[in-house]
Amino acid sequence: MTSPLPSSSHALTPSVLDLAPVVPVVVVDDLADAVPLARALVAGGLPAIEVTLRTPVALDAIRAIAGEVPGAVVGAGTVITPEQVGEVVAAGARFLVSPGWTDGLLAAMRASGVPFLPGVSTTSEVVALLEHGVREMKFFPAEAAGGTSYLKALAAPLPQARFCPTGGITPASAPKYLALPNVGCVGGSWMLPKDAVAGRDWGRVEALAREAARLSAGGTCR
Repeated sequence: MTSPLPSSSHALTPSVLDLAPVVPVVVVDDLADAVPLARALVAGGLPAIEVTLRTPVALDAIRAIAGEVPGAVVGAGTVITPEQVGEVVAAGARFLVSPGWTDGLLAAMRASGVPFLPGVSTTSEVVALLEHGVREMKFFPAEAAGGTSYLKALAAPLPQARFCPTGGITPASAPKYLALPNVGCVGGSWMLPKDAVAGRDWGRVEALAREAARLSAGGTCR
């Protein structure tokens, strides 16, 4: 991720990794949920919202959040093709996240003009991205790929790389990731329990988001 966030009254931070300690990873099944869900997350202190391209309504959800939720910095996750890059940016996505990367996808992300987090899970992938001038990455699937031990081992030989670990992270494990010098934030969905979303209990989502927003290294509040 080499470009700053687009200028707006809602986003002046130069990196998605610095917006909040946790980036909610959102799967929107019902378009009607997109805006109230995003409002609850923003109210709880989590402005960077990754909407994954895993459902038919994902593009419309990004468009709705971008247009109707002040304070939200909505991004697109599970971006896996160059064509998707153009589609999500046109819909209003202000950052891009991929589970992995190819040369073609990386070129499209770079050309998009918005920040991006290409996914890595091996040292070779990290080194390859550094060679391309990319220093901010998604580490995925975090727990399955080695967790905090793996990232800690990368910090000494590759201190220039920064990560947003995603995949299997919980409120209990998040502080351990955030304690690492090469971790800017973590991605997770625990603040969006399925029963709360199904019941449209946005007050509960906001409360869980507020707890997540206060996480820091060692489990203390920021």
